[in-house]
Amino acid sequence: MTETQRDLLSAGFSLTLIALAAFVTHRFFLPLIWAGILCVATWPLYVRMRQRFGRHDLIAAAVLTLLMAAVFIVPVLLGVTQAAQQAPELANYVVTANTDGIPVPVFIHHLPVIGEAITDWWQATLSQPHGLAHLMSERQINGFHSASDMLKVAGVGFMHRLVDFGLAFLCLFFFYKDGEVLNRQISALGSHWLSPQRWQHYAEKIPTAIRATVNGLVLVGLAEGVLIGIGYALAGLSSPALWAAATGILAIIPFGAPLAFLSAAGVLAFNGALPAAIAVVVWGSIVLFVADHFVRPGIIGNATRLPFLAVLFGILGGVETLGLVGLFIGPVVMVLFVTLWHEAHPANTQDVGSPVAKPR
Repeated sequence: MTETQRDLLSAGFSLTLIALAAFVTHRFFLPLIWAGILCVATWPLYVRMRQRFGRHDLIAAAVLTLLMAAVFIVPVLLGVTQAAQQAPELANYVVTANTDGIPVPVFIHHLPVIGEAITDWWQATLSQPHGLAHLMSERQINGFHSASDMLKVAGVGFMHRLVDFGLAFLCLFFFYKDGEVLNRQISALGSHWLSPQRWQHYAEKIPTAIRATVNGLVLVGLAEGVLIGIGYALAGLSSPALWAAATGILAIIPFGAPLAFLSAAGVLAFNGALPAAIAVVVWGSIVLFVADHFVRPGIIGNATRLPFLAVLFGILGGVETLGLVGLFIGPVVMVLFVTLWHEAHPANTQDVGSPVAKPR
């Protein structure tokens, strides 16, 4: 057997093992990615905590993992508690609405162009006794024939997400505990395939991009929830804290915040508070415009030195192709792409943050 044939067999063997490992573990890629993002974003906090615990990696990793889990679990528990408290009232409203029918809200009559069509449809369906049950049971909604079908699918999806949630934090614990060893192994592998200098140049970009994206998306989204939540409280919306929490979570996703505050405005309008509904829409739009066009791109772009369009396309393209995790992967990909671009055009590297380099 020649040396070339031996190299080909060795490469084929390695690729086969990689493919088999990916096939066996592909179900767990998403929890691994989430754990990796959280680990990189919070690694400086872990380093400080490890120093506080006298460099006991196991204790520091366990404590910080529990803290990170609490950051996600506590808001969910509060939301579930609030929802459970209002569940009897909601159930009573649904029963009454189904028995007696739902009258057409006053503001729908005044809607231009579409108001009359919506009114006619509403009176023929929802305003009729048992119209709500008829609509939910006999009409196909998003591919489901009944509300029970939707609940079953939602329940299965919730259990899958719960398993992914637990696996992500289990992986996060081991990423904290063995992070330095894993980083050295990855660096050795990257330096083997690329030159050490080039690998180091790219490797430095990834943590900065992830931390900037987490700050720009998560922290800004939560701030949007707080500000818009103040508008909910002033508008007299019931359970403004619950609505604010939902808005903050949805605001992390592009175009998610409008879904929240438009729904809140719809509730206000349905209850006859049309001026308050308009005020909520106006205030939410102002907060959203400032956050999405100035604050969020500024935080991400300034830290990563990306042009505005690269930040925008990274976020939107990432979420479109990869879902929620793409919010964080998209900007990282754009950072690496822009780094490659300036590698090919070294004359432009002095002005990385501008779409067009300054002339010399």
